[in-house]
Amino acid sequence: MTTYFNDFDLSDFWDNDDYAEEAYISAPFTEELLTEIQALLGYTLPASYVALMRQQNGGTPVRTCLPTTEPTSWAEDHVAITGIHGIGREKVNSLGGKFGSRFWIEEWKYPDIGVYFADCPSAGHDMICLDYRHCGPRGEPQVVHVDQEDDYRIIYLSPSFEDFIRALEHEDNFTDEDI
Repeated sequence: MTTYFNDFDLSDFWDNDDYAEEAYISAPFTEELLTEIQALLGYTLPASYVALMRQQNGGTPVRTCLPTTEPTSWAEDHVAITGIHGIGREKVNSLGGKFGSRFWIEEWKYPDIGVYFADCPSAGHDMICLDYRHCGPRGEPQVVHVDQEDDYRIIYLSPSFEDFIRALEHEDNFTDEDI
């Protein structure tokens, strides 16, 4: 059995403020709900995503920035996230919620390449996505940034969800001009 996030301390990963409680943090999910959400999305979620959601089902992380090698509409050298969507339907920012993955594809016309699992501070003008184009709907997706402000330009961020989570940095690591 594979264990995820070995040698990575998740005890201080989440920032449980009132906004996270209201919009992101879902109740623990059942295997039945996981199956239903994956059927709704049309993709098998990475095992590392499921493992993190078992620890806490969605929320706002303490470390919210990821360095990039290309500029984005957010900054010259990084992207930022607001929160990570939990496995559920009740919270507006859950995978099956009002502003879940299908909403961004159907309403905002984001490319249908996978699962939009993290929103950015731009209020929908850029998103973070599990990109299944190279692995198929049951494979291990890469993580990409999709920029609606730049004609839905896709920028590669990480080879896997776990690598994405491990690479997140605190916003204090970036200058005010970057943010």
